[in-house]
Amino acid sequence: MTVLQVPRRFNGPPDSANGGYLGGLLADQHEAATVTVVLRSPPPLDTPLLVRDGALLHGDVVVAESSVGVFEHEAPRAVPFATAGEASRSYRCNETFSSCFVCGSARPDGLRIEPGLVGEGLVASQWIPDASLSIGTAIVWAALDCPGGWSLPDMVERPAVLGRMTAIVPDLPEVGEECVAVGELHGEQGRKAFASSAVYGADGRLLGRAEQVWIRLK
Repeated sequence: MTVLQVPRRFNGPPDSANGGYLGGLLADQHEAATVTVVLRSPPPLDTPLLVRDGALLHGDVVVAESSVGVFEHEAPRAVPFATAGEASRSYRCNETFSSCFVCGSARPDGLRIEPGLVGEGLVASQWIPDASLSIGTAIVWAALDCPGGWSLPDMVERPAVLGRMTAIVPDLPEVGEECVAVGELHGEQGRKAFASSAVYGADGRLLGRAEQVWIRLK
């Protein structure tokens, strides 16, 4: 059995782990390249969590479950680095997300992925990994997380949290590489919203792609 622990730096909501980062840690436990992670309860920070048969446990509480994943959509298209930077100028965060490791505008030690609209249902942001990160699967899963969420309309007024994510990471970025993260909306049904995301390197190579289910908060 394996024990995982999410350091406080990698939070999503203020007191729980970023779902993408946690998903990447679980994905590293699989032999399959494409993995689906379903979040069952808020993942605690700085807390030993036990991996057993694909499930992540906090005592008797199931925090997340993982399995081999399958994609239903094509990856969102890449956009130029300059276009992604221009789009980020329209990014507006609220208190719910301001401390998020990935998209939090109040996090100088975060990824500073700030997606803005570049087309109908399509958002993009620049991302330049810095030397303070140990760049692996979990970091790319984190970078894939929030762009999907910010493709949802009215995220500031009607916030949503990650419920399920399927992802693959075929390559890793270099420190200082000019990457682009994109997110695309595929529709909503009740409180559920469906999106996909991708991260591209400076040379246009696909670093990672994901599909997600987001749950609007009541």
